[in-house]
Amino acid sequence: MSLKDKYDLVKKAKELQKKLRAEVVEVNAGAVNIVINGEQKVQSVNIDKAQIDVNNLEKLEREIKSALEQAVTKSQQIAANIAKGMGLGF
Repeated sequence: MSLKDKYDLVKKAKELQKKLRAEVVEVNAGAVNIVINGEQKVQSVNIDKAQIDVNNLEKLEREIKSALEQAVTKSQQIAANIAKGMGLGF
């Protein structure tokens, strides 16, 4: 790989990172709302207190886990599509 090829790859990687930072994924699962960006960094977590049963915190834990898993999966799909569109097929 030539120096120019390496430079181009680094340039594309920085462009990909910038695009991912701008993407936002929002997921709702029961009482939980999670927002992450395309870099999979959590932007916010909100819990609707009116929907919480303090006698069943296991349900809230499952909802948090589900929302996180869904958000990460969606952000991974977005990242793959962006990378593919940039010719970086991962």
